[in-house]
Amino acid sequence: MASLISTTSNTLQSPHLSLKPCNYSFTLPTPSSSSSSSSPFSTFAVPSSHNPTTLHQRPNGTNYVRSTPKSPPLRKNNNPNKPKPKLDNQIQNPQFDLMSLCEEEGNINQVLELMAQGAAADYNVFVALLNLCENSKSLESGKRVHEFLRRSSFGREVELNNRLIGMYARCGSVKDARRVFDRMPERNISSWHLMIDGYTLNAAGEDGLLVFKQMKQAGLRPDSQTFSLVLAACARAEAVEEGFGHFESMKEYGIVPSMEHYLEIINVLGNAGHLNEAEEFILKMPIGPRVEAWEALRNFAQVHGDIDLEDHVEELLACLDPSKAVFDKLPAPPRKKQSEINMIEEKNRVTEYRYSVPYKEEANEKLKGLSGQMREAGYVPDTRYVLHDIDEEEKEKALQYHSERLAIAYGLISTPPRTTLRIIKNLRICGDCHNAIKIMSKIVGRELIVRDNKRFHHFRDGTCSCGDYW
Repeated sequence: MASLISTTSNTLQSPHLSLKPCNYSFTLPTPSSSSSSSSPFSTFAVPSSHNPTTLHQRPNGTNYVRSTPKSPPLRKNNNPNKPKPKLDNQIQNPQFDLMSLCEEEGNINQVLELMAQGAAADYNVFVALLNLCENSKSLESGKRVHEFLRRSSFGREVELNNRLIGMYARCGSVKDARRVFDRMPERNISSWHLMIDGYTLNAAGEDGLLVFKQMKQAGLRPDSQTFSLVLAACARAEAVEEGFGHFESMKEYGIVPSMEHYLEIINVLGNAGHLNEAEEFILKMPIGPRVEAWEALRNFAQVHGDIDLEDHVEELLACLDPSKAVFDKLPAPPRKKQSEINMIEEKNRVTEYRYSVPYKEEANEKLKGLSGQMREAGYVPDTRYVLHDIDEEEKEKALQYHSERLAIAYGLISTPPRTTLRIIKNLRICGDCHNAIKIMSKIVGRELIVRDNKRFHHFRDGTCSCGDYW
């Protein structure tokens, strides 16, 4: 609208209009003493009020009449007296319309476009937008919302900044989350909790423990939820001694450990591979042994390949919860087959990859070239993750064309060098792909962030942030 108004103004005030003399009628005033003394041109033509003209004097003393130029004809919709057209109703009533789009349709892009056109978002709209970005793991949309929030009057609101931290952490950008945290003029205990949890979620437990240390130095008193997050960070960092130290320090703050804290200690021991110590800890728990604790131990026994302990825990579970034991032993109906989907964010858009659809030839060629480099770097296909009854050569080919690898290959050829690639996967990443992507990250010199249905994996320089445990 601003450009339209500017164009209209220039048209009305253009100085390059042609002036043509016209023969307008005019009147001769009656001579009088007053007029003759006051006007040097009293004997010449005077313009009529109905037909205004302009008198000009020639160098030889004579005068000629030139008509005043007419105003140019107005173009359509170019009337300066005409009221300006109203903006779209969605911009005139931004709160109602933006909230309806957020809540009913969930169309982030449409809401952001309206805001870019001048629609003002209120506090609740920003809350809804950040929730949508967090749920959809849309980092680019989240950054746009952050920019609008920064320019608004709500940019210093503590709760909105807390939601920014949570959104960035769950979109796999813990650096942006920490940047928001560091620039907050005020923080509450939830700000510290979100930062600790954000580091843990992105497999950076050591940094989460450092934030907890800074929190205590800032004079904040930890509560029960704080220790739950700290113990989860210890489990991620495999910091067994530090985890037990924080568990014991809960008494200093008058906090009685709950079942949640005991489960986190089991995770601390289980992640580090101390399965016997975990079993002993469960047996000594002052809270009666619950199904959740034994289930956690059974899962760790499966991960670490301790079959004897796994069978033993299943017997205990049968005693504690017979219905669950029956559920485990009875043959379950076949699960509905899920279509494997991968999405990659590149060039401000999200591209979706499915295993069953054809891929661009360029991505296939790139993947073939990478496969050769990966074998030279020591990659050996683990065909145990192929469940089809085919020969070994076909199993290796099937592993090579897993959808996350194709998504990475396309990202490598469609983005500038050194650009971080973000892959969103709806299924759990298999062990062979996990090893392959570690080697890929070292070969291509990029950070490859893969979000499966369990957690974020940050692959960099041949290593993964999960420590090969997921």
